[in-house]
Amino acid sequence: MPRIDAHQHFWRYRPQDFPWINSQMAVLQRDFGPQQLQPLLEQHGCDGAITVQARHSEQENAWLVEQVRTLPGLRGVVGWLDVRATSLGDKLAQWSHEPLLCGVRHQAQDEPDPAAWLDDSAVNAGVEQVQRAGYVWELLVTWRHLEDVTRFARRHDRHWLVLDHCGKPDITAGARRWAQQIAPLAAQSHVMCKLSGLVTEAPGGQWKAEELRPFIDAALEAFGPQRLLFGSDWPVCLPAAEYGQVVALSERALSKLSPAEQADIAGNNAARVYRLTEV
Repeated sequence: MPRIDAHQHFWRYRPQDFPWINSQMAVLQRDFGPQQLQPLLEQHGCDGAITVQARHSEQENAWLVEQVRTLPGLRGVVGWLDVRATSLGDKLAQWSHEPLLCGVRHQAQDEPDPAAWLDDSAVNAGVEQVQRAGYVWELLVTWRHLEDVTRFARRHDRHWLVLDHCGKPDITAGARRWAQQIAPLAAQSHVMCKLSGLVTEAPGGQWKAEELRPFIDAALEAFGPQRLLFGSDWPVCLPAAEYGQVVALSERALSKLSPAEQADIAGNNAARVYRLTEV
């Protein structure tokens, strides 16, 4: 079975390019690339990774593809395109010749009004083009906009949608509340969910496994093992947890599942959804 880290990042750090990296995240204020990730993948038996954009830059797409090419095994890039641009169709046609680009994401959570962005007619027309072209669309929002994302998802069921970081739940409100919020979105069979990013959602990054495991249990109940993906969110996880700690949290929480179900979450689902092949 393949083991795939379905969510991690590379970047060349310049403060003006990453305003979301604040002084409390000093560990992230440097370059991160394949040379740092590959030993971690090998240590934890991963056969590949999905590298996800970290800023709104089409120029970065080519750089990410270049970095990912140096990684062995199964891998892909979730990049960024301006879905409101009139040139989107041409851009998609250009990228159609690059097999490593497997998805597109926009950091909707950082918009001044995420709900308005998700409801924007130009955005929705662009996402429809992205799905018709066969690309996964990734959703980066917080729990505050899960209702908006649910309506958005109902409009876009031609291909997979992937919810990053379990929709960034409000950890202090508890897993039962999050389960209620996520249920309408999870009811849509074309929506996948990444078990990623939970450690940094704990207030101040001070997490405890017993506090986060109920959210993983709730995700299992809502999505089932066939629609969950493991992701480390490395290096964004580092202010709260090392790579190995994130892996251990997931593995222990999922240990009650059958070997086949664990294999689906660990990598089979990612290989299927992102159509990964070794290139």
